[in-house]
Amino acid sequence: MDSKDEKEEPPFDGPPPFEIERDATHIARWEAAEEGAELLREGEIDLAIAELKKVIEKDSQNEYACFFLGAAYFEKGDFERALKAYYEALRIAPRYLGALVGAGHCLRLLGKHDQAIRVGKEVLLQRKEDPDALYLLALTYLAKGERSQSKEYLKRFLATNPELEVAKEAEGLIAILEGRIDGVLPDPPKPFGSS
Repeated sequence: MDSKDEKEEPPFDGPPPFEIERDATHIARWEAAEEGAELLREGEIDLAIAELKKVIEKDSQNEYACFFLGAAYFEKGDFERALKAYYEALRIAPRYLGALVGAGHCLRLLGKHDQAIRVGKEVLLQRKEDPDALYLLALTYLAKGERSQSKEYLKRFLATNPELEVAKEAEGLIAILEGRIDGVLPDPPKPFGSS
């Protein structure tokens, strides 16, 4: 096969972008998980969990429902259940980078820093300079007390031109790490990206 005829599929880490062709099964699975995802975005965490569990009962291979179930448990602070749901999404779709990053944040918050770092680096192997992986690594190194490593990943994260709110937080963390300002390090944002 000619190399120009080979089409490499990009990593899939969230709702299907319109430019990525997905088969009917993926589209149906995404549509089945959409209501639960919307409830999660609206802050209806318990309703989202119930809805996503129903979707998974009907189709245990729905990686999107598993991903959003992980995000819902994460929102509740139940990092063990969130991690289990993210792992299930990864069992179904090993290249699901959003689930991998979510699992990394769970590991970080469960104090499993070395595992979280391995996860972040795995994402970077698949998608160089992935902003979510860079931020995961920055926060994990910070949690480990490795300030210089944290600062390096924060700077790389900022080079990806993140959203203003998160960029300001990263800049503030760098300023604290450099001793330019006194301050308490803030709680990190949620990996699902909800506000």
